[in-house]
Amino acid sequence: MVEIMTKPGLKIWTLVAGFLMLVIAGSAVADTMGGQAKNKLVIQVSTDDARTQTIALNNAVNLQEEYGMDNIDIEIVAYGPGLGLLTTANPQASRVKSLAMQNIHFSACGNTMAKVAKKTGKTPELVEGVKIVKAGVSRIMELQQNGYAYVRP
Repeated sequence: MVEIMTKPGLKIWTLVAGFLMLVIAGSAVADTMGGQAKNKLVIQVSTDDARTQTIALNNAVNLQEEYGMDNIDIEIVAYGPGLGLLTTANPQASRVKSLAMQNIHFSACGNTMAKVAKKTGKTPELVEGVKIVKAGVSRIMELQQNGYAYVRP
């Protein structure tokens, strides 16, 4: 074996310093993540296609089952024609309400709601547990900037 270091003890200090750096880095990651990696996902729904909306809900449920409710944050953001998924008139309204109680978050685009109200004279009635955000697209962007993975079924 070839000895590269010429000063005695330098090799040991290099190993000690490397080990300390790993311990400090690991500690910092654990502190920021609560000791465990927290997965984060935003799902975009921008279509009124019932099959695609069902897939979005199924994706959320499947990931929550895979990672565990406490290990993943999921938010479904609906805008444009996709807003219908979050209304009481949608056939999946009871499922949306149930999922909202199971820690899956739903955001409705305020811009879309205002346009529907202006066009029809009625504000869409949202399922209990759905929050309104100013703009669906900007909410998705905000979540991605905060480390959320993005899915559009």
